[in-house]
Amino acid sequence: MDRSTVSYLKLGYKASNEQFAPQELLRYGVLAEECGFDSVFVSDHLQPWRHDGGHAPFAMTWLGALGARTERILMGTSVLTPTFRYHPAIVAQAFATLGCLFPERVILGMGTGESMNEVPLGLTWPDGKQRFARFREAVTLIRRLWTEERVSFDGDYYRTDKATIYDRPEHQVPLYLAGSGPAATRYAGRTGDGYITTSGKTPELYTDTLLPAVREGATKAGRDITDLDMMIEVKVSFDHDRDAALAATRFWGALGLSAEQKQGVEDPVEMQRLADELTVEQTAKRFIVSTDPDEHVAAIKTYLDLGFTHLVFHAPGPDQAKFLRLYGTEVLPRLRALPR
Repeated sequence: MDRSTVSYLKLGYKASNEQFAPQELLRYGVLAEECGFDSVFVSDHLQPWRHDGGHAPFAMTWLGALGARTERILMGTSVLTPTFRYHPAIVAQAFATLGCLFPERVILGMGTGESMNEVPLGLTWPDGKQRFARFREAVTLIRRLWTEERVSFDGDYYRTDKATIYDRPEHQVPLYLAGSGPAATRYAGRTGDGYITTSGKTPELYTDTLLPAVREGATKAGRDITDLDMMIEVKVSFDHDRDAALAATRFWGALGLSAEQKQGVEDPVEMQRLADELTVEQTAKRFIVSTDPDEHVAAIKTYLDLGFTHLVFHAPGPDQAKFLRLYGTEVLPRLRALPR
């Protein structure tokens, strides 16, 4: 069975490269497989959300190491931006190579990106309309490079001249597209093999905007929403000690900031300053915080009921090994036992 398809529920682990150094993060990725997770998705950052204690290992290199140390897990990026730091052709080459090394285990998850990862390289951050146009063109070019030879491409933003990706896997790497608004989400439904979004927002955003947009995009492409792997990063802080579960969310305080507060902030030092002004109640608001596994699973089930088929769990605490073992023992079996 091709495990990149949407044939069954998948439960994954979010490897936060903003929080852990390469070797430590690799140990957690390996442990995730040992604890029964189905997938590991790594973030792709040049700079982390906070300066003190922050990290930013290179995602594509790290995935190669993870693949060599594991046997069965699906692995990918959530998400990589193929439009500024990387030329789309380099992304196509890198993931074709990963697909050759680890057949049917690699997923390329992509999105339109964040200014904090691009502006520090001297790049100008354009408006949303141009970012989305660049993204669509990048997706088109990557797919052509994966299916054609000697690709001469003359787009509005990218060009190639008789370019060929010489090493390509037998089965093309699935392309998952992220979206947090209707336009990008419709595009994911129309073009992606999977859709990626994040948890912890108002219920109406999912029921009234995002899920209808995915469905509309899929319909326009002559397919059904069930043809996509519907993936959501679920932010969770699960610990038998509730105070510890709440305190763990402080590292990720930036998630508690509004879009207006984060607008134009590209410096991790400044992002950290803004996040540290929040209370623990504010930093925890995007997370499912609980100590009881049944209560925890009931909260997670709301996303299954919405139609998501691939849940990737992002835990904020410093002791990821403890989280992985607790989840593997107390949460994953309960989720898999739910009626489908």
